[in-house]
Amino acid sequence: MNLIDEDFNAKKEVDQTKKITRIIIVAIILVIIAIAGIFAYMLYLQSLNLKVIVNDQQNADIANLLVFENDGTIYVPVRKIASYFSYDSYNGEYTNKSEDTSKCYVQCDGEVANLTLNSNKIYKLSLESKGNNYTYIYMDQPVKAINGELYITTEGMQKVFNTTFNYDQNSNTISIYTMPYLISRYTNTILNYGYTAISEQFENRKTAVQGMLVVTDDKYVGVINSDDGTEILECKYDNITYQEATGDFIVCSNNKYGIIGANKETKVEITYDTIRLMDYDAGLYLVSRNGKYGVIDLEGNNVIYAENDQIGIDISKFPDNDLKTGYILLDNLIPVQRNEKWGLFDKNGKQVVNFEYDSFGYIANNNREALNLLVVPNYNVIVACLNERYTLLNASGEQAFKAFVDDIYMTINGGKKSYTMIANNKRYDVEDYLDRLGVQPVNEKEEEETSTNTTTNTNNSNTTNETDQNSAVENNNQVNNEGEEREDSTEQTNNTQEVQESQES
Repeated sequence: MNLIDEDFNAKKEVDQTKKITRIIIVAIILVIIAIAGIFAYMLYLQSLNLKVIVNDQQNADIANLLVFENDGTIYVPVRKIASYFSYDSYNGEYTNKSEDTSKCYVQCDGEVANLTLNSNKIYKLSLESKGNNYTYIYMDQPVKAINGELYITTEGMQKVFNTTFNYDQNSNTISIYTMPYLISRYTNTILNYGYTAISEQFENRKTAVQGMLVVTDDKYVGVINSDDGTEILECKYDNITYQEATGDFIVCSNNKYGIIGANKETKVEITYDTIRLMDYDAGLYLVSRNGKYGVIDLEGNNVIYAENDQIGIDISKFPDNDLKTGYILLDNLIPVQRNEKWGLFDKNGKQVVNFEYDSFGYIANNNREALNLLVVPNYNVIVACLNERYTLLNASGEQAFKAFVDDIYMTINGGKKSYTMIANNKRYDVEDYLDRLGVQPVNEKEEEETSTNTTTNTNNSNTTNETDQNSAVENNNQVNNEGEEREDSTEQTNNTQEVQESQES
């Protein structure tokens, strides 16, 4: 082999080596790219899986319970999620035990929360305070049923279970913190702010999920921001109680009470012996001064002057009436006692019934089947007693019939409630009797109002000629209606006389 051939072969080998090297390098690069791609894809798949963190611990079970609506609203099953927040859950209502699956309640050591299908109202009962009066707050959406179970939104979940909720869509992560966990986390932190303890009252501990803490320095009580310790209310009060419904604080100083907002605004001067929220929607507080009771609004204005012996009924005596409060009955009437006589005021402070009745409600004595009765809810009437005889008053304070009977009580058979009144040993079905008097049940009134509104809207869209024709018909109907009204009036008089005659016989 000559020199030229040797050089050619050597060059050929070098080219092959370089080619192989290039192939290897490209292969390595492709493998690296593939590995990176696979790793990125795995991260992507992992990011698609929702992560739920509860009290800094991942909880896959709760992630599987959540239902995402098309509009982004997230719903949770009330009873299934309750145990994860250390709550017990049951069907029915707390004070009216049943297996009604359209209602449920959850319970912890401090309070009970009641929920009802299609309602956005949460009724809460404090287990620390005395009495059977509920307070209530609202959710953003009503309770809904999914596959036979009751669901609420995550906003409602925060209010029912006293939790926080945050959804980071970028990381697809939900973070939830419960009130007890936050309290434990902040317990040591407040020492750095110069305070000795967080309030033990359950109502006050709810502020932890609102970014606030009710704290004490062993002598006085105040409110601080939980993140940085800045003062919201100075630590100078003898006692503070958080009002979940309004977000305000009832404060006590020198045995006098007032109301201060979280913005430091004084809403009610610190001049009363006691203050209690009566009704959030009506914006009313029950107050007392020198042993006398009155009602004020959220701005401190007098609605009913503090000159009464008692305001409100003890509803623990009427457990089967399913009442949430004894302060406002029939959604309008405030029972007030003065000089051993009872009267009624409406929510605007107008007296609609004079101080003339001995009591409100019927207390069963000898009749074994009789149950105590305060209101007949289907007809929106309240039982009033005078000289050991009873009558019924409507939401305007008027008597449903102009008579008094010997007894008016409730019975329950097979879960069905019935109402009976007795006049001179003769029994009457209360609801049937009210029907005969022309008193409409609450649901029929609502249907009639809806029908009237529909008719009104239809008439407004009619032509002028149709209006003229209708006017002629209405004039004719007016004559007929007047005759019918006279007949109805005669029938009502006869029905009332029937009871009165039974009394007199």
